[in-house]
Amino acid sequence: MRADMFQRSENRRYGIIFDAGSSGTRMHIYRWLDSDTARQEGNLKRLQSLPVLETKSKWTKKIHPGISTFGAKPDRVGPDHLEELFKKAHKVIPGDVVEDTPIFLLATAGMRLLPESQCKELLKNICSYARSHTKFQLPDCDVHIQVITGEVEGLYGWVAANYLLGSFDSPKEHDHGKGHHTYGFLDMGGASAQIAFAPNATEAERHANDLKLLRMRTVDGTPTEYKVFTTTWLGFGVNEARKRYIEALQKEGGAVDTKVLQDPCLPTGLSTTTQGDVFLPASKPVNAQKPYLNGTGQFDKCLIKTLPLLEKDHICEDDPCLLSGVHVPAIDFDVNHFVGVSEYWHTTHEIFEEGHKDKAYDFETYQKRVNEFCSQNWETIEKGIGKHEYGKKVDEKTAIEVCFKASWLINILHEGIGIPRVGLESAPSGKTNGTKQVLEKAKEKGYTASFQAVNKIDETEVSWTLGKMGLYASSQIPPSDSSPLPVGFGENVPGIPPDFQYAGAKALLTAHNTTSDTESDYWHDNLFRASSPRRIPGFLLFIVILSVATFLLCGRSRRQRIYLRFTSPSRHVGSSPRKRRFFGGKIPFLRSGSSLGNYERVLEEGPTSDNFELGSIEDASDDVDTSDSSSSSKASGWATPRNGISQSVHESRERFENLGTGHGLGLGIPGNPMERSGLIGRTDSRERIVGMAEGRRSRRGSPKRHKEMGLKPLAED
Repeated sequence: MRADMFQRSENRRYGIIFDAGSSGTRMHIYRWLDSDTARQEGNLKRLQSLPVLETKSKWTKKIHPGISTFGAKPDRVGPDHLEELFKKAHKVIPGDVVEDTPIFLLATAGMRLLPESQCKELLKNICSYARSHTKFQLPDCDVHIQVITGEVEGLYGWVAANYLLGSFDSPKEHDHGKGHHTYGFLDMGGASAQIAFAPNATEAERHANDLKLLRMRTVDGTPTEYKVFTTTWLGFGVNEARKRYIEALQKEGGAVDTKVLQDPCLPTGLSTTTQGDVFLPASKPVNAQKPYLNGTGQFDKCLIKTLPLLEKDHICEDDPCLLSGVHVPAIDFDVNHFVGVSEYWHTTHEIFEEGHKDKAYDFETYQKRVNEFCSQNWETIEKGIGKHEYGKKVDEKTAIEVCFKASWLINILHEGIGIPRVGLESAPSGKTNGTKQVLEKAKEKGYTASFQAVNKIDETEVSWTLGKMGLYASSQIPPSDSSPLPVGFGENVPGIPPDFQYAGAKALLTAHNTTSDTESDYWHDNLFRASSPRRIPGFLLFIVILSVATFLLCGRSRRQRIYLRFTSPSRHVGSSPRKRRFFGGKIPFLRSGSSLGNYERVLEEGPTSDNFELGSIEDASDDVDTSDSSSSSKASGWATPRNGISQSVHESRERFENLGTGHGLGLGIPGNPMERSGLIGRTDSRERIVGMAEGRRSRRGSPKRHKEMGLKPLAED
C-alpha cells in the first residue's frame, strides 16, 4: 500500500480500531500521512485520491472471548480483556503521537444481543478504562465507543473493498459500463449477513429514499459522494442458519424427541449431536432424550434442504425483495460485480482451494469439489485431515461443518441474491475449462466476475475496520473552499442530513485557513493543549477568573465605588493630579459608574497607548468602552445617561463629550434612559482576536448581569 511514502516523512497519523465481535475482539492499527505532508509530497494523481492507509499483520491482535461475555461483570472488561490490547497498541504507536491517535471500539452482533442496561454499562466502563489507563485520543465516547448496526458494518465493508480495489481513485480503470465503477460487498459471519452496493442509475433514482449518502474527501480537499444501498439479515449467518436447519429437521421428523435425524449435509458414517459433537454410532448420545444426527453424504439433497431457509416466500411489503421479505433494489449484474469476505472466503477457499489466492469463484467447479468431498465416508476424511490434504487450517470441526456451509453459501448467492451461475469459459479444445484455467482467465480481467471471494487485496485484509478508518482519515483533510461539507454518511438528501454520522468526533467543516464551528466547540480543549497556539497558562487564567469572580461578588454599589476610586476624571483635575494606582486606573472588565447602558466593544487600530492594560479576557457578555484612546486611534460606542449621578460625574461627562478628535467620542441617547433594554454589542471576529494577540489593545466589556454570573466562550462572527 505504497509503504515507501511513509519512509520519506515522519509526519504520520495513527488510528486504532477494535472490532468487538461475538467470539473475540481484534485490534487493527492503521497509519497515514497527515494532510499537509500528503499535499506537499503528492503528485496530481495522489492529490485527487483518498489518503493512503498502511497496516501490517504484526499490528493486529485478537483475543477471546467477546466483550459481550462481560455483560454481568462490566468492571472486569478493562483489566481482564482490554489491557492486553492496549499494551500491544503502545508498542506500535510512537510515544510522541499517542495523544493525537484516535481510538475506536465498535461492537457488532454479540453486543446487540445483550440487554440494553448491560450494554450501556459495559460501554461506559470501556470508555472509562480507556481514558484512565491510556492517553489515546477519546473526545466523545458516544462516537468512539459504540455498538454499530449491521447496515453500518456493511457500509464500512463496502468502503474497504472499493478502497483496496482502487475503484475510488481510478474509476476509469474499473468501468463496468453504464457509468458504473464500484463493486458490491457481501459479508457473512456467524449470526448475520450483509450486502452493500451502489445500484445502477435507474434503480438509484427509483429507490433514492432507500440509499445512504456517503461522502469522502480526497487529499486536495475535494468531496466525493456515493449513493449506496446496504442492509443486513439477522439469523442468516452460518451458525444461526445451522440452528434453523436443525429445527427444520426435527419438525420434519414429526417430533422434537426423535432419536435419529438423517442429515444429508454430513458425510456418511458421521454422527453428531445437534450441537455438532461427534460420537460413534455404537456409543450412546450424551443425552439419550435428545436427538442426534446421522450423516448420509448427499450433497444434492443438502442443497434442497437448505433452500427453504432463505425464506423467499415471505411477504414483500416493498417490492423488490431478496431474503425474508427484506427490500433490496434490483441488482444489475451487468455492472454490479460483488466481492465476498469472511465465510464467503473461508468456505470456498480454505478447504477446497488451499494455497490459492485472488482466484475467481467458479460455481460448477466449486460445487463439483464440494460434492466429491461430502460424498466420502467420515473415516476417509479423517485420514485426509491427518495428512493435511485439505490444508493446515482444516481440522475436524471445519470438515464437519463445511458441507452445510457450502450448501448455504451456494443457495444464498444464486437462489437468494440471484448471482448468475456463470464462470465457465470455453477452452481452446472446446472442452470446459478446469478451475485453474478459469481462475487465471478471471485474474487477467480483474475482479469483473459477478462474484469473487476475497480475503486480502495487495496483502491487506478486506475488513470493515479499514473502511471505518479510511473515512476517519478522509475527514481529517481540510475541505476545499468551494465545499465545506463534512465526511460521513446519512440519509440520501443534499447537504448534511439530520441523521448524518460524522466520520470523526471533530469534523473539519471549513477550509484550513478559516474557523470551523466544530473547532470553536472545542475551544476549551485548545486553551489547555500544549501544542495549541491558543494555549493560556493555567496560573494566569486562574488569577483572572478569581479576580472576575471576586469583583462580581462585591455588589453593585461597591463595584461603583471601586471603579470611581480608580477612574473618576475629577481626580485628575488641577495642577497636581493624583497618581494612578495599580493598572493606571484601567480595569477593562469594570462597568462604568456613569452608565447603565451597554457598549459596543471595538479594537483600536492605531498605536498602543502609553498606559498599560490587562491582557485579554474572553467574555461574551455586555461590552463597555472605558479606556482612553490614543491620539491616532478611533473608538465608538453608545452611552446611556443615568439619573442621580453626582455632579462631578456629570461635569466629567460634559467635559468628555466635548473633547476633540484626539479622544474617543461618546454619543448620548435621547429619551428616557430607563426605557432602554436589550443588548447592543458585537463580538470580535477571529481575525481581530488574532490581531489583539499580536499587540493591539481591545476595549473590555462590563461584567455580565447578575443573573448570568461567570464566563463563557466568545461567540465568533
